[in-house]
Amino acid sequence: MYRVSRSLLAISLLIVAPKVGATQDRHHDEHQVEPSETAALLPAERLLGSISQEELRVLAAEVLEDNPALAAAQAEARAAALRAPQVKALPDPTLGVVVFAETPETRVGPQEWTLMLSQSFPWGGKLSLKQEAALLRAASLEAVVEAKRLELITEVRRLAYELAFLDRREEITRDLRGHLLQHEEIARVRYSTGVGLGQGVVKLQAEITRVEEQLLDIETRRSALEAQINSLRDRPASSPLPRLDLPPVAAVRVEPEELTERALAFRPELASAEAEIARATALAELAGKDRRPDFKVGLSYTGVGRREDPAGIAMPPEDNGKDIFAVQGGITLPISRKKLRAGEEEAEELVLAAQQSRRATATAITGSLGDLMERLPLTWRQLRLLEDLLILQAEEAVESAEAGYVAGTLNALDLLDAEHVLFESRIAVARAHADYSIALARLEGAVGEPLAANDIEE
Repeated sequence: MYRVSRSLLAISLLIVAPKVGATQDRHHDEHQVEPSETAALLPAERLLGSISQEELRVLAAEVLEDNPALAAAQAEARAAALRAPQVKALPDPTLGVVVFAETPETRVGPQEWTLMLSQSFPWGGKLSLKQEAALLRAASLEAVVEAKRLELITEVRRLAYELAFLDRREEITRDLRGHLLQHEEIARVRYSTGVGLGQGVVKLQAEITRVEEQLLDIETRRSALEAQINSLRDRPASSPLPRLDLPPVAAVRVEPEELTERALAFRPELASAEAEIARATALAELAGKDRRPDFKVGLSYTGVGRREDPAGIAMPPEDNGKDIFAVQGGITLPISRKKLRAGEEEAEELVLAAQQSRRATATAITGSLGDLMERLPLTWRQLRLLEDLLILQAEEAVESAEAGYVAGTLNALDLLDAEHVLFESRIAVARAHADYSIALARLEGAVGEPLAANDIEE
């Protein structure tokens, strides 16, 4: 029952609490996202489901399933949820027994032993507040888990796109190597016939060696990226990974106010902060109730022996040897004003700390969003410039150089320069494609939800 309560509370905080905090910070406008739009799935689930490439989606799901740090955070959240039924329960009753070494004599006989049972009852509302604080702590940790899931999905996407870029770079580099081998063979034939220069052959051979070194460097960097991805999913570093490609890209409409509003609505870090504020408030109320006494009630049963002294034998008293039954009661006396005041001030500081922590979290979110929202359009324009202009110019230059080389108006060095410009241009396009994909993945992670079709520019 408590686990169900914890889950419901955590979900409600993830959806509703950040909106409460956002309401305190700003006026809502027409871009406000309603809770009904997000009630079906949590942020990480929505982001995971939006990944179009099946191989990457499966890989990210494996990371969420097997990541050790995430598993530790989940266990901590489950442990916190199990705290609630403990603090809600009454203190354990106390059962005691007294056996008299020297039995006290009474009119009706000697008291031989006493059995006592007592139960403490905290002031009304204290246990409920303790339970509330425990449930809010569990909800806060559940939100931390959700934030970790978002972070892992974003990191997996980043590493996957870096790996896809390396694959694309290897493909471009191998293509260049093939062209250089062809040019080198032609240059050797031309040199052997006295048409070309030996310098061109040597230069082409040196360039081929440099390209082969680049292929080795790509392989080294790929191994490092694969090891990072495998560590996230708790696999050996050399475990095989599926082929990952750079995703199709489109221009995203960046509306700063709207995206900020959505981030403040969906980011679980704010839900965690709201839960901590509510928890600190509950603890502050509990500190105020410490000025109220707790109660204690109990029962005692004393075994009394029959009188065996001469007077008791000669004239047994009424109720001779009758056992004694008693009811006990008491209250605590919270008289240490200094202690109580210190407890209340501590609770007030905890509330203030939780509120400032939420402010810091919101500031960090809006700050990261601002950087990403500025970077994304710039990266998109760079990609468009490279694809639409530079790459076409480089391809035309290579075609012209090849024609001139065949006609004998250009030498092998001129052709090599043109090939090198095309190679660098193709690499730059792939790098810009990867950078844009990574920036978009980070922006979606910073917002806490995927950017839907209506976020894409026509």
